[in-house]
Amino acid sequence: MAGKITAYLDCVSLYSWFALLQLEKNREKLASHNVELDIVPVFLGGINVGSGNKPPWTLPAKGKYGKYDVKRAMKYFGTPNMKTPKNFPILSLLPQRALVFIKTKHPNLLVPTLLDFFRALWEDGLDISKPDQVAQVLSKRYSEADVCEILEKANSPECKQALNDNTKEALAKGAFGCPWFIVKNSKGEEEPFFGSDRFHYIWDFLQLPWKDFELLPGQARLWQSKL
Repeated sequence: MAGKITAYLDCVSLYSWFALLQLEKNREKLASHNVELDIVPVFLGGINVGSGNKPPWTLPAKGKYGKYDVKRAMKYFGTPNMKTPKNFPILSLLPQRALVFIKTKHPNLLVPTLLDFFRALWEDGLDISKPDQVAQVLSKRYSEADVCEILEKANSPECKQALNDNTKEALAKGAFGCPWFIVKNSKGEEEPFFGSDRFHYIWDFLQLPWKDFELLPGQARLWQSKL
């Protein structure tokens, strides 16, 4: 194995959505380089409390700047229908615990379901902290019996403890927010990465072939060079 990317994500984190879109965009390329990808559901609220971090909107200057940053990110990551949910921030414990169970029982549907949760919250404005709203999202991919089982298991002591353990694991590895990554390269070295705009650093750490951002010349400059 050339490397491994462990991504700690929460559906309440908009930038976790952007990060997952980027990872999925490159999943096949990563596999071609024998890089394993592991998605780990965590509770961002617990990470913030455990690390002493505060949500960006609680600082007025960050909140003011965030409007520009989100607009730019929406364009870059291709999410034109994204909007801030009316009840934001929601308590994401239920959907995250559901994802913990799904990862065990329906591993191939973990990423599609997480993407469904992102869209439901950030595009449709559903309050997926509520069981009926979670059930509505799950019904797109699961049978009625499976939906009932997922909701039941999400409230089980086992899934509650598993999400707590995932969150503590992220904190132990230095997390102070989401998306948080622990990346292991072919030498067995590990480093942390934070945010949805650090993938060029991750590719470099994994020693993967990649192209840097490149500014293209304008037509005026091209015309002058011919004189």
